[in-house]
Amino acid sequence: MQTAAIVFEQPGSLAVRRLALTAPDAGDVVIETQYSGISSGTEKMLFEGTMPAFPGMRYPLVPGYESVGTIVEAGPDSGRHPGEQVFVPGANCFADAAGLFGATAAMLVVPGNRTVRTSFERPAEAALLALAATAHHAVFRSRRVASLVIGHGVLGRLIARIIIATGHAPPTVWETAERRRLGQHGYSVVDPCQDDRAGHAAVIDASGDARVLDRAVSRLERQGELVLAGFYGSRVDFSFPAAFMRETSFVIAAEFTSRDTEAVLDLVASGALSLAGLITHHAAPSEAQAAYRTAFTDPDCLKMIIDWRKAA
Repeated sequence: MQTAAIVFEQPGSLAVRRLALTAPDAGDVVIETQYSGISSGTEKMLFEGTMPAFPGMRYPLVPGYESVGTIVEAGPDSGRHPGEQVFVPGANCFADAAGLFGATAAMLVVPGNRTVRTSFERPAEAALLALAATAHHAVFRSRRVASLVIGHGVLGRLIARIIIATGHAPPTVWETAERRRLGQHGYSVVDPCQDDRAGHAAVIDASGDARVLDRAVSRLERQGELVLAGFYGSRVDFSFPAAFMRETSFVIAAEFTSRDTEAVLDLVASGALSLAGLITHHAAPSEAQAAYRTAFTDPDCLKMIIDWRKAA
């Protein structure tokens, strides 16, 4: 089998080309992808060549870990059935390209137990599941629920929505870009220069900008926690005396777990958590060059979706 796929040939070079797929075994499923989300964090670093080395990382590579599709073949040991809608957090099924993270392709071969069965009325929103689970992980990585979130991108919005959806008081969200202060969902979004509140028990940084850490520490109460939910790509520095005086705890929220995924699906199914309004742009695979440029550089683009239903 072959598939059309987005391929980063080398840093700064992107193409849509056909790749050979590895043959499925008894535990695998073959998925016809409907939608793939573009990550403006990790995928941008992969495209620019600034991503820290991961095991197996090499170019050319297929990026992406935010795909949703329909199972068209299911091995007898896969635990899945043809016709099921599933979320795919990544794949490594290409004969002539690395799968890092490998889900941005028209067809995928993955172990059935790697997929997450979904039933979204708007299937494109299922592509947000990884980000939503990451947000849930960040919220509950701390011993306390955050009252301040830094950054109003998709991750920051999901963190704020999940705090509210799980029965906690709405947080304040900081955002420096005026246009991104729109789209509040039951919480307030402010310019950090206009917010002088301090004494937060927990703060979550979803901006990925290490320059905000000193300001965040200054707003914590004694023995408060600062959760690092972004991916910073390099060294993280902060003023030790300010953190020392507060006995600040720094907490890193890394990969989400299956519990986070299940919790998000339950919140969505109950109606407590909405994923509406987070996907702002769609593009066909043939428009990939412009789509990735928009996803990486346009502040009005919250989430770009590649629509694989349109022929590559």
